[in-house]
Amino acid sequence: LLDTPPARFESTLASLVAEGAAGNATIPHKPRLFDRCAVRTPVAERTGAVNTWWVADGRLHGDNTDVAGFDDAVRTLLGDLPVGAQVALLGAGGAARAVATAVAAWPGASLTIWNRTLEAAHVLVPLGPAGTRVEAEMAAALHRADVVVNATSVGLHDDRVIVAPERLGAGAACVDLVYRPDVTPWVRAARASGRPALDGLAMLVGQGARAFERWFGVAPDRAEMWRALGRAP
Repeated sequence: LLDTPPARFESTLASLVAEGAAGNATIPHKPRLFDRCAVRTPVAERTGAVNTWWVADGRLHGDNTDVAGFDDAVRTLLGDLPVGAQVALLGAGGAARAVATAVAAWPGASLTIWNRTLEAAHVLVPLGPAGTRVEAEMAAALHRADVVVNATSVGLHDDRVIVAPERLGAGAACVDLVYRPDVTPWVRAARASGRPALDGLAMLVGQGARAFERWFGVAPDRAEMWRALGRAP
């Protein structure tokens, strides 16, 4: 684990590439890593962000396993990918790019994006399904949503919730991309209100398993990964 501030990104990456290393990158390095990769998978090209990288033939390769990891998380929560879902995406960072890209492939899905900075939200519109729109007010983005995704950092370092579950539809599923050792406050609140909810560990395991396959050519034991985390999804 390398704690890498943005000022040390270039030097750290250069050192790792020289070693022929491989790894994952997280906030805030995914878009910047995308720019540095000489070879990118089609899904990385679509999202404009790289979270999984490796060196082959002296060149830096990049993939985005967050997209499939998000799909894995939704399947864990709902049993399968929803059909005709209205999705509200809160946030517009690197993880949100993966969510928009994933939802674009869901049958009949629609996507509404809210972010504090509207310009950043509009950048994600081409990644989502046809008709994806940006709302300036969170309430408008949440209107009639079947699936609500928190792709902000709210709840990562405190007990705030991105939106009170009571403001959502009675059956709305809540997917929190935030993860921490305990269940996130938003997921606790959503479950207490009777809504299906899952935090970011399921996506973390899903993307990590697919990254492992990229590096080693074999699928890891996901049950063992969950045991290592110390709790079930």
